Amino acid sequence: MKDLKQFNIQFVGLKEGKHEFIYSIDNKFFEAFNFDDYESSSIKVSLHFVKKSTLFELTFVTEGTVEVPCDVTNELYHQEIDSELPLVVKFGPEFNDDNEEILVLPHEAYEFNVAQFIYEMIVLAVPNKRVHPKVLDGTMESEALDKLKELEIKEEKTVETTDPRWDKLKNLITEKKT
Repeated sequence: MKDLKQFNIQFVGLKEGKHEFIYSIDNKFFEAFNFDDYESSSIKVSLHFVKKSTLFELTFVTEGTVEVPCDVTNELYHQEIDSELPLVVKFGPEFNDDNEEILVLPHEAYEFNVAQFIYEMIVLAVPNKRVHPKVLDGTMESEALDKLKELEIKEEKTVETTDPRWDKLKNLITEKKT
């Protein structure tokens, strides 16, 4: 986590009121978490920090893109990232992050690191099924799509006749009942 020192917020020296922190996220950020799903990334994170006497209100806002492979064609494309995460930081006897919207810091804390929250927000903003926009609008030209169209079932075949072996088995059931 020493690579993520820039994400430490030392709140002891901050005056009460509104503060803003801006972070630029690229693949080096994700390397610190051993996460390599993105070919490249360019994301701006704005952290709106409101310090009150007994708690902090944080709002993370992200804008940018990550380059990911399409699940259909395996072509790389830039997935838009646009998300918001509210967080309330309170103080208590011990650290507690069980609730995803409330973080409890020990009374003796003087700083905390927001990198984990930024990481989770970005990763969760990328859809589970990643589909290239050109696939969705039908303008994508690729070998994978051509092969899928070639292997597509054109019409359903219906079988009119039955296997004579099954007919004999059915007769056994009806003969047994009579």
